[in-house]
Amino acid sequence: QILYLKPPWTLANLLKCYKKHWMAVFGYVVPRSLLSTIECLSKHLYADKPFDSSTVRILLQESKKLLHAFSTRSDYNGVLPQAYAEVTKLCETLGEVRAALIEQDLSEDIMVLSENAACEKMEATTPSLQSTEEKELHPSFHAAQENRHQEIWSVLEGVWNTMNLYSVELFQKLDPSAVTMAAKASFEEAFLGLQKLLAAVKDIREGIGR
Repeated sequence: QILYLKPPWTLANLLKCYKKHWMAVFGYVVPRSLLSTIECLSKHLYADKPFDSSTVRILLQESKKLLHAFSTRSDYNGVLPQAYAEVTKLCETLGEVRAALIEQDLSEDIMVLSENAACEKMEATTPSLQSTEEKELHPSFHAAQENRHQEIWSVLEGVWNTMNLYSVELFQKLDPSAVTMAAKASFEEAFLGLQKLLAAVKDIREGIGR
């Protein structure tokens, strides 16, 4: 009789009911600080704009916090553990997708770098058929070399940016407050990615040395 919105509820209705009755009802069942979780879910789920992967990750983590809090009261006839398992599965899937995208970007960077290294080697081993006088007649030669250097620098910058991305992922996982059931898998993926990146950087250094 006193409900803000009567059933049947949509998710939007439920979130509104949570906020309306939080202090009087739900705040006595779960920690009141979780109101920020309700507000986060309500804000992002109905913002009428597409999500990026970071936002989805936050929403899944906040959902898990809420479900875990209510699990201390009851399993709600088995519905709550099932919901928690589904959200955990989504977290794991998102982690796999993010890792795959990062690995794909890294592979593309390494492929471009390998092609550039092969071109550099070919240029180094191709005998020059131009005399000093002929080179002086072609000022575009120096411009082409400058463009080549800029292209190589761009590739190295791409590798560096990828390494920074892995580092951000790694240190995020080391934050104890952000650790979830899915965090361990994501941490391992980030670590394996760093190992691959270290191997790629080693190859780059050896190539530069040669």
